[in-house]
Amino acid sequence: MSVLEGTWKHEYVTTNGIRLHYVTQGEGPLMILLHGFPEFWYSWRYQIPEFARDFKVIALDLRGYNNSDKPEAQSAYVMDEFVQDIRGVIQRLGYSKCVLVGHDWGGAIAWNFAYAYPELVERLIVLNLPHPAKFSQGLQTPQQLLRSYYIFLFQIPWLPEFLLQSSDYQFIETAFKGMAVDKTTFTKADLDAYKDAAAKRGALTAMLNYYRNIFQQKIINKKWSVLEVPTLMIWGEEDTALGKELTYGTEAYVRNFQIKYIPNCSHWVQQEKPQLVNQYMREFLDLNSVTA
Repeated sequence: MSVLEGTWKHEYVTTNGIRLHYVTQGEGPLMILLHGFPEFWYSWRYQIPEFARDFKVIALDLRGYNNSDKPEAQSAYVMDEFVQDIRGVIQRLGYSKCVLVGHDWGGAIAWNFAYAYPELVERLIVLNLPHPAKFSQGLQTPQQLLRSYYIFLFQIPWLPEFLLQSSDYQFIETAFKGMAVDKTTFTKADLDAYKDAAAKRGALTAMLNYYRNIFQQKIINKKWSVLEVPTLMIWGEEDTALGKELTYGTEAYVRNFQIKYIPNCSHWVQQEKPQLVNQYMREFLDLNSVTA
């Protein structure tokens, strides 16, 4: 799929009653990469070979995505299940902890996992997804409600599936190229890969079910304690879906917190500015040396 592929391998792990597909490369401490919507493991194509030099890198397809299992029940797509998926991956691979990296929905899962199982997370890295408390606060403001209009659109049965797959999944192309600051970030091959993943039987509904359960869960108005896991946030400043103001005040919720803003960069930060993202990740990991 990519000239970057090198020696990475496609494998599966059974966890929490489902089978998840992942790409892996390297040996050493465990690093788990969690993608967002409407992506799959491929969104980490620039990070896998970089960090495989020092880690056993696992880039998952989240449940419902690409080659991972797609449970039919809408109730299967709730945060508690996502968190248990990740816990099972760590255990089944024989590790006691990991470096956990998440973007977008993967970032939401990473935040929640770090709170639920801080002893399993040596370092947390979150890209363009605010702390859950900040996101909850943001949804109470007109500007973020407008940015998050799609969350409300996705609550409608059937129509979002129809819209997303119409005109050869034009929504997928618009989401990536339309939001990107650098329009050359995504090649036709990249966009085709994302379209093909979304076109797998059951994938679109599964992906949308993440959003369809969001208001029924405790993650929106939950009270959050101070997280003790050392945390790095990386933020593309030109994110049209999530305002930069959602990052302000995060240090009130994380004891050991760093943030790196990347100007002239969209929501798709690790794909649009991979070298800078990799640099910031490595500096953070070197500063907080990993022994997992």
